[in-house]
Amino acid sequence: MKKLKLKEYKIDLKEYGPMVLESLIKIKNEMNPTFTFRRSCRERICSSCAMNIDGCNGLACLTKIASSEAGTSMIMPLPYMFMIKDLLVDMMNFYNQYKSIEPWLKWKSLTTELDGKEIKQSKKDRAKLDGMYECILCACCSISCLRYWWNPESYLGLAALLHANRRCVEADRFPNLIDSGVSIEYLGHHAD
Repeated sequence: MKKLKLKEYKIDLKEYGPMVLESLIKIKNEMNPTFTFRRSCRERICSSCAMNIDGCNGLACLTKIASSEAGTSMIMPLPYMFMIKDLLVDMMNFYNQYKSIEPWLKWKSLTTELDGKEIKQSKKDRAKLDGMYECILCACCSISCLRYWWNPESYLGLAALLHANRRCVEADRFPNLIDSGVSIEYLGHHAD
């Protein structure tokens, strides 16, 4: 296994915006074209720029780089994930865990259940899901969890558990969903 090497780059924050992502793009474009990291939307939608910034997991598009008075910022790949190159980590285990809870609605019989009609959601039913749809699957919460560090292959992680819980709430509303095997007992077993 190769030892992780840190490299220092000096950035004039007056030339670029205050966000970490803008500085990383400057490094790639002007200083090191082989520098590798994920990015896409710059708007907290895609979750691709998740990384460890000054010891906290977060999105580079939302995190301000430390001012020159504060000293140097330390930007690292997400911890406890296999590093591919530079700030690029392998997210397959995280995505496979998410997929394992089958976080989508599956009807027993689409034609019989819907009969071509729209299923309306009341404000009360939607309120039950508040806090469960905002997750953008950046992995920052899962990677921050000690349990995930110790058992990354078996512990689902907080993002998958949040979506599994959402699936349970939706299943209560729609009794004719195909059972995905996700249950409150299952969540409790993995969350202790």
